[in-house]
Amino acid sequence: MAEPKTRLICASEALRNSGDAQRFTLELADGSRQAAFAVRYNGKVYAYLNRCCHIPVEMDLQDGRLFDLTGHYLICSMHGARYVPDSGYCSWGPCRGQSLTPLEIIEENGQVWLNVMSE
Repeated sequence: MAEPKTRLICASEALRNSGDAQRFTLELADGSRQAAFAVRYNGKVYAYLNRCCHIPVEMDLQDGRLFDLTGHYLICSMHGARYVPDSGYCSWGPCRGQSLTPLEIIEENGQVWLNVMSE
């Protein structure tokens, strides 16, 4: 049975509310690697695979710049799909109604950790 473990993503202070994302790479169970990101929204940290639901490409052409000008939506720079930061739900665009793949994050002692499963 797999046991939980954590992996350090960044210091808490690296994530500002509606600011740039912290990018990282996630190693999947099949051995492949996938881009991911963490953002802070309304004081809480959220993390997702960096893969748009419409076309599986990374959403940020400029590293870490995912929030729109209002600071209330994550936006795919390829075609403008808008995602709600605290749920990953696509509220506008060609993939409306779908959601980003969430990752479990733990924030404690001034650090942001990814909760992963060991094999």
